[in-house]
Amino acid sequence: MIKKTGLLLPVLILTTTLLASTVEGPDKPNIIYIYADDLGYGELEAYGQLKIKTPNLNRLADEGIKFTQHYTSMPVCAPARCMLLTGKHGGHAYIRGNYELGGFADSLEAGQMPLPEGTFTLPKMLKKAGYTTGMAGKWGLGMGHTTGSPLRQGFDFYVSVLDQKQAHNFYPTHLWLNDEKLILDNPVIDVHKKLDPETATDEDFGYYIGNEYSGDVMTEYALEFIEENKGNPFFLYLPFPQPHVSLQAPQAYIDPYIGKFAGEKPYHGQQGYAASKYPLSTYAAMITYLDAQVGKIMDKIKELGLDENTMIMFSSDNGATFNGGVKAEFFNSVAGLRGLKMDVFEGGIREPFLARWPGKIKAGSTSDLVSVQYDLMATLAELTGQDAGNTDGVSFLPTLLGNHTDQEQREYIYWEYPEKGGQVAIRMGDWKGVKTQVRKNGYANAPWMLFNLKEDRNETTDLAARYPDLVKRFDEIVRKEHQPAHIKEWEIIDPKFPRN
Repeated sequence: MIKKTGLLLPVLILTTTLLASTVEGPDKPNIIYIYADDLGYGELEAYGQLKIKTPNLNRLADEGIKFTQHYTSMPVCAPARCMLLTGKHGGHAYIRGNYELGGFADSLEAGQMPLPEGTFTLPKMLKKAGYTTGMAGKWGLGMGHTTGSPLRQGFDFYVSVLDQKQAHNFYPTHLWLNDEKLILDNPVIDVHKKLDPETATDEDFGYYIGNEYSGDVMTEYALEFIEENKGNPFFLYLPFPQPHVSLQAPQAYIDPYIGKFAGEKPYHGQQGYAASKYPLSTYAAMITYLDAQVGKIMDKIKELGLDENTMIMFSSDNGATFNGGVKAEFFNSVAGLRGLKMDVFEGGIREPFLARWPGKIKAGSTSDLVSVQYDLMATLAELTGQDAGNTDGVSFLPTLLGNHTDQEQREYIYWEYPEKGGQVAIRMGDWKGVKTQVRKNGYANAPWMLFNLKEDRNETTDLAARYPDLVKRFDEIVRKEHQPAHIKEWEIIDPKFPRN
């Protein structure tokens, strides 16, 4: 086990030094991809948020490009991360749902289903281009010393909460540093312990507050990684765990919001996760805290003189959540869109996406290009002159750089999500088709809903009966894009076994 006494390990510094000697010239840009957790489409000021302050992300938008029709590949954590890093959609990806292993206690920590050996990932591709690769944040694709370890999937260095269940607590006893435990100064906290509303005291709420906030440690290592690699191209993946519940944030970020939200009442844990005396203030604080970490990254890049050779991107893995004391309707978290996390309706999958690269990306620009996170691999392959392999994505690099006439136009985006009853969605131009309860009813018996997003962004009017040819085309797309899953829990299109 590793005590948190320093920052990057000597092995990383050695690896960085060796890789730097192989890089051909200084022209390859540094790439930083920041990934929020359960951040809704409308939770940034740049996307219309009125109650939560996000000044650094405002700066990212003002100095770069804002996408208005960008999507996650899947409406929950693990598969969204898998597809982001492998360039595959829900009908082809190895990880298609949150397949949990182990339990919540430290002694039962086992993570999620790991990525298999030999997976072609985004960091592996970038290493071929001479990049040093690092990750700080939440992983969810396998524990250390398994095939899913970040070290086995293309990262030279990582500091992480590997198990999504452990990420429910922002004051954990440990993180993971290059497959070894990194001990933090926190007691054991059961964040799913409920409080009695009749007897809860301030001391009871204080039970959920530790000494060392995991996000601070992640940012500390991320800044050190940038410092150590300032002389050669690097890729830094920052999947910060905010604002996913539990509702926990440093008090300095909570205090400015207390008293701002009329009628705020304590949350006692009845919908799971940690109790919070000020749940609205704490949720807002988590997003402002996330924003502050983005600011620290941007400031470090500027301090080192790397601004003009660094592309910084920001998005989220899925829409806002519905439990743990979060009130998505209070903050208008999905900007009026239908659905939340775990839905393939727009509120569950449409995400903010910002990108900044001074001198290359036009400041203050906006794009309505219909794009998806599994496009990232193709985009960075084009940027770095690499082969993206058998990807489902389409490069949006021309749009980033303002070369709109060179932008490839895709026919559709495909989602296949086996959880919450089994769901399928297709975005084709302005049209969106959605099937729900596929597992329960069977694919053939689950009707398509059809929406024209140009006229009906909130998916209120089902037009399927009026456009049978479009419905027929969507069925053809599903037959083309679906590959059988490797476990039966994820096989919802054409199962060869009785449905549950």
